[in-house]
Amino acid sequence: MTYTQLTYLHLATVLPAFAIGALQLFRRKGTPSHKFLGRLYMVMMLTTGLITLVMSAEVGPRFLNHFGFIHAFSFLTLFNVPAAYLAARRGDLKAHRGLMLGLYLGGILIAGAFAFSPGRMLHEWLFG
Repeated sequence: MTYTQLTYLHLATVLPAFAIGALQLFRRKGTPSHKFLGRLYMVMMLTTGLITLVMSAEVGPRFLNHFGFIHAFSFLTLFNVPAAYLAARRGDLKAHRGLMLGLYLGGILIAGAFAFSPGRMLHEWLFG
């Protein structure tokens, strides 16, 4: 796949995850719909995390001629999703809440802010 195709695939998973995550933050917790949307959110975030690992860093320093600093958020995502799921399964709702907040803040909001920084494809698409 080309970098542009990977970008579209990434956007197809992260944009719905952004919306679902925001909704989940403000909805009542523990309901069947919360659990369903949470699972959907986790699948999208795992998928987007894997997609971003395939995308090489195009801005800034690179490690192993592929990974950049922004990939730290991919690894955060791939760690937090299963950890949050397991925390919820064992009834540790405090840990689940913290992991999910960290995932949303770091994996979506902060990584998204970096993705729109100058020199990146999304910045070029939006601002020319």
